[in-house]
Amino acid sequence: MKVLVHIDDAEQWRDALAERLPEAEVFTSSAPAGQRREADYLAVWKPSAELLGEPERLKGIVNLGAGVDALLNNPGLPKNVPIVKLRDAGMAELIGDYVRYGILHFQRDFDRYRRQQARRDWHEHAVVDKADWPVGVLGLGAIGARVAAMVAADGFPVHGWSRSPKSLDGITCHHGDEGLDELLGQVRSLVLLLPDTSATRHIIDEDALAQLPEGASLINPGRGTLIDEAALLDALGPDREGEGDTGSRLRGALLDAFPQEPLPDESPLWSHPRVWITPHMAGPTPLGEALDQVAEALRAFEASEALDTVDPEAGY
Repeated sequence: MKVLVHIDDAEQWRDALAERLPEAEVFTSSAPAGQRREADYLAVWKPSAELLGEPERLKGIVNLGAGVDALLNNPGLPKNVPIVKLRDAGMAELIGDYVRYGILHFQRDFDRYRRQQARRDWHEHAVVDKADWPVGVLGLGAIGARVAAMVAADGFPVHGWSRSPKSLDGITCHHGDEGLDELLGQVRSLVLLLPDTSATRHIIDEDALAQLPEGASLINPGRGTLIDEAALLDALGPDREGEGDTGSRLRGALLDAFPQEPLPDESPLWSHPRVWITPHMAGPTPLGEALDQVAEALRAFEASEALDTVDPEAGY
């Protein structure tokens, strides 16, 4: 079994994967072209089209992350080669912490206190009980379901949404277009954990934002393409600091993912007083758990065992 690894810190991944797969020949994309052509499997994150086209007998691809949009949209992706992706691999816990911080940021009024600090305004706000702060989680895959459970364990009522029906303990589950409308109308914090597909792009548009209760907040550790940026900016109101929330339908947004990364310098999101930006750091992949999944997938590929593969048509 010959495995080509392509990712940042590829040498670290190569060495750690070789320890788990002593029967395999593991090398990086910096190997000679002849060696790359002989690869049986690719373990990759955002490879070039040229790299995808090099192996002459490719049996399978392991995507080194949970999001597969970059891979599926790559013009060099070979047809009919099965793809598996990382499923959680420890990322859900980290993303859950990010989401819980974001919810508390708004529920406990840290955004308002920050504005008050700039004005030297000593004024306490009454705490809204967690039971009165419903949270919506769009996307109930492995990561979304875990994040929803973490938020519910903190005492918040949680509404989850998926395209097809799901049942999760402690979560009020919605599905389909009607279910999405029902969820949007009652949540004070909306969390986006959907994949990037043709059906989810700009799912948070002008109409969706208008359905949120006045003063709702948005948290996106998912995919940048889920949000219509122009509609978001309109819902956030004027790009200036004010005394309160006047002129803003949306109270604020904590954003970790964007259609173009790094976020361009000219983006108005950088300077908007109701936006908090992080550089796609909500769920870094823990190396150990990820490598265990990669090794397991490669052994299953080699043994012709059944695998939970990506559906290119669905986008996940």
